[in-house]
Amino acid sequence: MLEVAVIEDPAAAEVSLDPVRVRLLAELVEPNSATTLAAKVGLPRQKVNYHLRTLEQHGLVELAEERRKGNMTERVMRATAASYVISPLALAAVQPDPERSPDRLSARWLLALAARLVRDVGNLLTGSARAGKRVATFAIDGEVRFATARDRAAFAEELASAVTGLVAKYHDEAAEGGRSHRVVVAVHPSTPKEP
Repeated sequence: MLEVAVIEDPAAAEVSLDPVRVRLLAELVEPNSATTLAAKVGLPRQKVNYHLRTLEQHGLVELAEERRKGNMTERVMRATAASYVISPLALAAVQPDPERSPDRLSARWLLALAARLVRDVGNLLTGSARAGKRVATFAIDGEVRFATARDRAAFAEELASAVTGLVAKYHDEAAEGGRSHRVVVAVHPSTPKEP
């Protein structure tokens, strides 16, 4: 089971957003049968089986094992990932485009950058899984508390200068066999932690 899977297919995205199916996906972090799931979610087993088949058709759940019970075979299913992210590719015609209005101080531009990040890393994960290789990435996540808006602005200016300097130092347009990497640095107000 993957820790995180990216949903790129519009039909799979639609299927994953149904509240009953979301509940089933959450329950299927641990393998379960339709009978067990039906008792947990309070639905008839036939209805649970219908939702499981739909989720399976879109690659969101998979067969973990089959158990023989008398003259019947019970299918035990599990989610293909512990959590899912829907890529902007699922809404290709209306996905955010940071090139439309590049304003580094705009929250909407930051959101468009984040959407591109999800799309690009999702593509990389899909391709690397097919090739059986890992994706070389690096990320930093931290929190800083500013005393004043002036401090925040000074921090942003210093951060921009440092990153620009590093990019200039290491970027080699003529590097034969080199591979381009995208650098995204974001600063936004923290939101309360979810319970």
